Amino acid sequence: MNIHQLSIPLINQHKFSFKKSENLNRAELEKSPKQDSFEMSVGYVNDIHGQTNNMMRILSGIKGDLKVSAGDNGIGDEKNKAVNNSVIKFMNIAGIQATALGNHEMDTTQKDYIDTLSRFNGDVLAANFKKESLESQDADDINTWGRAELDKHIKKSKIVEVKGEKIGLIGAAPVDFALRITHPAYHADCSVEDLGDTIELIQQEIEDLKTQGINKIFLLSHLGNIADRIVALNTDGIDVIIGGHTHELIKDIKEGENLLYSKTGEPVIITEAGKNGKYFGELNLTFDNDGVITKAQNNLGRTDLFHKNMINQYVFDQILGKPEVVGYIKQVVPPPLSLIEENAHANFMCDAMRYEMNADIGIWNNSGTRSFFTEGIIDSRDIKDIAPFEDRISVADVSEEKLVDMFKHAIEATYRTQGNKPGLMAVSGLNYTVSPSKGKLVAMNFVDRNGVEHPIDIEHPSEDRKYKVVQDSFMMFEGADFDVLAPKDECENFPFNKDYLACEYIKHLNKPVVINQTGRIRFED
Repeated sequence: MNIHQLSIPLINQHKFSFKKSENLNRAELEKSPKQDSFEMSVGYVNDIHGQTNNMMRILSGIKGDLKVSAGDNGIGDEKNKAVNNSVIKFMNIAGIQATALGNHEMDTTQKDYIDTLSRFNGDVLAANFKKESLESQDADDINTWGRAELDKHIKKSKIVEVKGEKIGLIGAAPVDFALRITHPAYHADCSVEDLGDTIELIQQEIEDLKTQGINKIFLLSHLGNIADRIVALNTDGIDVIIGGHTHELIKDIKEGENLLYSKTGEPVIITEAGKNGKYFGELNLTFDNDGVITKAQNNLGRTDLFHKNMINQYVFDQILGKPEVVGYIKQVVPPPLSLIEENAHANFMCDAMRYEMNADIGIWNNSGTRSFFTEGIIDSRDIKDIAPFEDRISVADVSEEKLVDMFKHAIEATYRTQGNKPGLMAVSGLNYTVSPSKGKLVAMNFVDRNGVEHPIDIEHPSEDRKYKVVQDSFMMFEGADFDVLAPKDECENFPFNKDYLACEYIKHLNKPVVINQTGRIRFED
C-alpha cells in the first residue's frame, strides 16, 4: 500500500452511503427492523494503566455480551508485578476475552510478561507485531534482558462466539511502539509494522476471517484515534474499532467523527474511553443478515459513579496488600485537563519528595501523574494510583546548567509534539515561566526553604552552582523523555517510589490537607 494514500486528509473524504444496503437512507438505518437480524452489546475499556481503584469500580458497572480491551491495561516493569497481576485478575473477573497489545504491556521483561499472561483467561492480539527468533540472538542478551518467545503468546486474531454467532477479533499494536516503551533494551528484538503495512496485515486477517464465514469483525486497536480513522477508511470488512493509545473520550456516535465508512461504503464505528479507567463503555449493535451494522448506540459510564464491590476489593487486597489510611484531604482544586496546564496534585507530590528527602528541588513529569487527590479519607492505594510506576527515588547534586537545559528541551518538545508530551513539569523549590506561543522557557527562579526567590540566568546558567535534586529514576538517569541530569552511579538511589514519600509526608503534616499548590508555572506571551 502506498503510504501517501494514508494521509490525514482522507479522514474528511467520507462516502455517506451503504454499498450493501443502497436502499437505506440514514432515517431508515435507525428505524428499519426488517433489516435487523442480530443484536449484541460490547463492554469495552482502554488505557486503564493499572488504576486498581477504578478497576474495582468498573467491575461494578461493565456489561456486555462481549467484553474487550484496547490495551495498556497494566503499567510499569517487573517492580510493578503485583499491580499487573491485579490487572489480570480484573480482566478475568470482568470476563474480558481479548485485548490489543499496548505499549505499557511491554514495560516489563518478556519473561515477566509471559508469566503474567499465563494467568489471563483471554488472548493478547496484534497482527502487526514482529519479533526476531531467539536462535538469531546473542545468549547474553537473552539472559540479561529477560527475552523469551513472546511472539508465541500474542495472536493476530481470534474467533469468539456471542449468542450463537461467530465474531472475529483482530488486534493492532501502536506503530510508535519503539518510542513509547520504557525499557527499549528489553524489546530490542521486537518491532511493529508501520501504518501502511499494518493496514495490509489487518486486511489479510479480515480476508482470512471472511473465508471462515465470519461477517462481523472488530479491531482492537492501540494505534491511536487518527490512525484508527485512517484504518477505517482504507480497509473493507471491519465493523467496529475499539480504540486506545491517544486517550480520546468519544461519546455517542457522530457521523464523520466516529462513524466512518469503509472502502466499500459500509459503516465503521470507532470507540475510545479516555484514560486511567475514568470511563468504560458499552456499545449496543444491530447487524443485518450480511453483517452490516444497521443500528448502534455508544454509552460511556463514569467510573466514579460506581462503588467498589467489597468481594472484589478483598480479592485485590490479597494481591496488593490492604491499604493504609494515611490522612484526610480537606480541599482540592480540579486536576488539569491537559499536559500544558499546571498540576497542583503533582506539585504536592513534589513537595512530599523535597521535604522527605531534604532536597532543594523536587521535580516530576506531569505525564506520569495517573490519577488525582479527592476530598475525604485517603489511603496508600489512592496515592499509588496517582504514581503507579515503580520508578524508585533518586537524589543527586545537579548543576544549574544541566537543570536549565533539561527544562528548555522538555518544554520545547512538549509544545511541538502531538498530545503535548512529556508535558510541563511539576516542581517544588522552583518556579518557571513559559511562552506557549514560542514553546520556550522564559524565566526560572530557585525558591529556598524560606520562600525567597533567587533568579536563575537561563541564558548563562552556572556550571558550578549545584542543587540537591530529587526525582524518580525515570527522570533522573534513565532519560526516556528527558535529558539525563546525573548518571546512576552519581546518584543516591532508594528502594521506594514517590507514593511512599507522599504517604509519609501526609502523616508528618498530621492535619487535613489542602491541595492547591499552584503558581509555580507562569505563562507569558
